[in-house]
Amino acid sequence: MKVKVSRKAHFNAAHRLFRHDWDDSKNSAVFGKCNNPNYHGHNYDLVVSVFGEIDQETGFVMDMKVLKELIKDKIEDVLDHKNLNLEVPEFKNLNPTAENIAIVVYNKLRPHIDSSKDLEVVLYETPRNFVTYSGE
Repeated sequence: MKVKVSRKAHFNAAHRLFRHDWDDSKNSAVFGKCNNPNYHGHNYDLVVSVFGEIDQETGFVMDMKVLKELIKDKIEDVLDHKNLNLEVPEFKNLNPTAENIAIVVYNKLRPHIDSSKDLEVVLYETPRNFVTYSGE
């Protein structure tokens, strides 16, 4: 029987949605206010879930202290209070949409979670707008 355990986290970051290969008019038409050349910010909420069998010895799917530290070290310390476009290498050539941020978060965590466990990332850009990525 698989069980899902989840940890919530939070970070604040600025970004600008645009493509270098598009002119200002097209960027503005596609990305609207999110294309502000002076950037804009979000208070992101993150839910990281691990699915797996319960370890019969510990009773854990995953030690939540370990998950908490992974999220802090690999995500919060890297993304919090950063300009994603300018300060986070993964977004040097990748548009920092919520979809792409969720994939980057997943890819940063996946190597540190036992491969027998499934991983899911839910990223809330606003309370009403969120994306889910589980590696597929």
